[in-house]
Amino acid sequence: MTEPIVAVLDIGTAHTTALVATVHGDLPRAPIVRVLGVSQTRTMGLRRGMVSDIEEATHSIRKAVEEASHHAGVTPDALYVGIAGEHVRAMCSTGVVAISGHEILRTDVERVNEVARAMAIPQDRELLHAIPQEYRVDKTDGIRDPVGMIGTRLETEMYLVTIGSSPAMNLRKSIERAGYKTRELVLEPLASALAVLTEEEKELGVMLIELGAGTTDLAVFHEGKIRHLGTIPHGGNAVTSDLVQGLGITQHDAEQIKEAYGCAYEPLIDPAQVIAMPASAAHAERHISRELMTHIIHQRMDEIFDRAQREVHTAGFSGRLNAGVVLTGGGASLEGITELAMDVFGLGARVGVPGNKLDGLVETVADPRFATVAGLALYGAHRMALGGVVARRPSLAGVGVDKLATRVKTWLQDFF
Repeated sequence: MTEPIVAVLDIGTAHTTALVATVHGDLPRAPIVRVLGVSQTRTMGLRRGMVSDIEEATHSIRKAVEEASHHAGVTPDALYVGIAGEHVRAMCSTGVVAISGHEILRTDVERVNEVARAMAIPQDRELLHAIPQEYRVDKTDGIRDPVGMIGTRLETEMYLVTIGSSPAMNLRKSIERAGYKTRELVLEPLASALAVLTEEEKELGVMLIELGAGTTDLAVFHEGKIRHLGTIPHGGNAVTSDLVQGLGITQHDAEQIKEAYGCAYEPLIDPAQVIAMPASAAHAERHISRELMTHIIHQRMDEIFDRAQREVHTAGFSGRLNAGVVLTGGGASLEGITELAMDVFGLGARVGVPGNKLDGLVETVADPRFATVAGLALYGAHRMALGGVVARRPSLAGVGVDKLATRVKTWLQDFF
């Protein structure tokens, strides 16, 4: 196979998803991901985004990647891997360099970015992403690309995303024990944003909410840039636990009826509707009010959205999200979830389904729970496309190719 292969892994609290694809199209300007194989297995050994049992996590990873590889007909050796959880932190850093009055070059931009990246990181943490927000030349701020401008002082504001060293090391160790290398760790809500958000939404202001099983992750974009990241320590598992306690049913039954009849918005439900529960060794056949079930789900999801609303307010973006809210993750498939989001936030809301810049088995990932793997594949495709320019054309390392590689590299640095 001559086309480059990209393989990605999303290890969620409930499911581990692997995707194998090839990269084609106009490389490196506009790579397209051709999906060859996708597999989703139940996750074992993970709790709220962190490995709790390496042996079980290793088994989940190996099974998911092997199945996706079998469908694709190729075997990858390295993976782009999503990471999330309460250990994720973000902070802003600034960098300043002197220009001496000449035209600002790309090397000057790289120099000021390096200064901003040099912020001391605690020993128990590691830097995951360093994302330039904007530049200032002398007294002119809000500049996206200062190359070619004239000035004496260049400043940058950098958004630094860090993760806990221990969670990252345990994740890499599990992947290594499964027989694969970790090509790169990527923050999951940022990967999902690549798959489901438009450039216009990020420019106008939008909040991405990723409704996972163990946690709910959110990312706020404004004026084309990532501005805030947050994690709420509740997700779909909390909804299931509420149903177990509120309805007096087993965990298995709660999962089953949530998937089949779950609704997050009470006004959509007919009060007379009931759900027939099959008989078991402990209980005869019985009926459960769907209105009561929906009330339980509504209350928990309302609490999660309310906490997300408070995060946005604290971050200073209330009233600035003109593109509204985009929901992804398994919880985004709940009936009534967009209606509840519109009610809580007072904004437009939609469910983010991947598909743009993908071909091949697109229908297999046309679901909000696949937003992260689709975004990881897009991220990996652009990384590999950039590497292809440098590696495959060394004899053409003239001005044109150098400029092309620089533009793509700059775009990657500007990814989020």
